[in-house]
Amino acid sequence: AESLRGARVLVTGASAGIGEQLAYHYARHGAQLVVTARREKVLQEVVHRCLQFGAQKALYVTGDMATTSDPGRVARFAVDKLGGLDYLVLNHIGPYSFSMWSGDVEHVRGLMEVNFLSYLRLAWAALPSLEKSKGSIVVVSSLLGKMSTPFTGPYTATKFAVNGFFGAMQHELAMRSSNVSLTISILGFVDTESAMEKISGHTRVVPYPASEAALHVIHAGSLRQTESFYPWYTHPACLLRDWFPFFRDIIIRNSYY
Repeated sequence: AESLRGARVLVTGASAGIGEQLAYHYARHGAQLVVTARREKVLQEVVHRCLQFGAQKALYVTGDMATTSDPGRVARFAVDKLGGLDYLVLNHIGPYSFSMWSGDVEHVRGLMEVNFLSYLRLAWAALPSLEKSKGSIVVVSSLLGKMSTPFTGPYTATKFAVNGFFGAMQHELAMRSSNVSLTISILGFVDTESAMEKISGHTRVVPYPASEAALHVIHAGSLRQTESFYPWYTHPACLLRDWFPFFRDIIIRNSYY
């Protein structure tokens, strides 16, 4: 916990859900924060709460990650206002529906821009500052980036891309002896408002608390783990997914109403 006191942190997608909880936990640890999302009024409220919870500094910058210039602008704002970065926490996602794919390729393209390409732009823009601080990139990903399930095709595609690219980036950072660590956190079904609206009533899987998920992500990042899993079932699921594909698929399909 002490390692996070005074740490300079940029959290994306911080207006709700896991991102909001990430901001509050970093604040309780005494970090210096920049939070970003699209909704200014909500970000103002998040910043106010962060200061109440004990953040040494809390600022916000609005940004639309579907706009190609915004990721770089947001990263530069955080570096300028905080005097550098120790943690870049990539958490935001774009809107998608919980349904069978309708053939809308343009929606997939737009979701890829928000959920994947903007992560790359943010990471590249922040990397020089993170190199100086021996900092960390923390990527909030999903079990759906490890195995496919029905009704989430576009979202799943973006998370497979995230896991694949940042897994490759971990190798490249290590091969050039970089001081930057990169943590990929694999999350299961978490009770964010967005997830509950889409999935609740359609699956037998029990959701886990967003606050606990956020704390898990922060701990994994501060320990500079390469990969982490929350809740408990996500790691066994990844280990067993290729051993028993027939039973895996039966379990997945029977998990939905």
